[in-house]
Amino acid sequence: MIKVDHLTKRYGDTVAVDDLDFEVKPGVVTGFLGPNGSGKSTTMRIILGLDHASKGQATVNGVRFANLKDPIREVGALLDAKAVHPGRTARNHLRALAASNQIKRSRVDEVLDFVGIGSVANKKVGTYSLGMSQRLGIAGALLGDPGVLLFDEPVNGLDPEGIKWIRDFFRALANEGRTVFVSSHLMSEMAVSADEIIVIGRGRFITSGSVNDLTKNAEGTVLARASDHDKLAALITTNHGTVQDSNDEGLTIGGLTSDQVGQLAFDAGIAIFELTPQRASLEEVFMDLTAGAVEYGAQKQEPAHGE
Repeated sequence: MIKVDHLTKRYGDTVAVDDLDFEVKPGVVTGFLGPNGSGKSTTMRIILGLDHASKGQATVNGVRFANLKDPIREVGALLDAKAVHPGRTARNHLRALAASNQIKRSRVDEVLDFVGIGSVANKKVGTYSLGMSQRLGIAGALLGDPGVLLFDEPVNGLDPEGIKWIRDFFRALANEGRTVFVSSHLMSEMAVSADEIIVIGRGRFITSGSVNDLTKNAEGTVLARASDHDKLAALITTNHGTVQDSNDEGLTIGGLTSDQVGQLAFDAGIAIFELTPQRASLEEVFMDLTAGAVEYGAQKQEPAHGE
């Protein structure tokens, strides 16, 4: 288990993490979400003892990382896939890690083959693609067979087959009772791979829960196909609804339930051919939750003069 308790981190006048509290439980895949600059990487670095908290603490199985007796056998992590000497081969990189931590040499080939880069293990890491480097980083995280694993943006550079592989890999680790903590900006991937989600913004805790918990109460939309789309659209807008999209295939309606849309259409004599409620996606919920916590955002472009 990972526990973050009233964690605060300041860099001068900048507060990167602000009184953060959460737990990451074993046996589930926990996604860690937040906009750029929200404090995700800083939090992970503090958990791993790579940075010091200004206040509060982060513990792994009740112990600060610096006090773990055998860290590599208790915690595995991938924070930066390219943080490996480019002139060293993958096999030699892992052998050095194994030798310095009294891990048997045969374990190196086991993890290399497991992540699928055994055939290129004697090539220099500097020649690796980002996807191959990610796999090497995962191999390093697994070297000590730890019960707690942290991954920061682990699917960067992976092709679709690699993304599916890592999704199944996370699931297998969780099924073994391990603690799996994954930071990612890919909402669609977290929606299908994470059991629990923790959302932060500007260093502060926003919410947590399962994907279902986070999306079930969010305002979704209604897809409607009718005999007269123009008439239905006008009816929706006069009854405090919104038409978010309109085309020959139908209307995407917000602000009203499917029952309300159906009743309005019935009362107006509009034939309905399809009425499908659509739950808000994790990405839509995330955008709503973090709307006020985005550090860097694009400004709406004004049209050029004369346009």
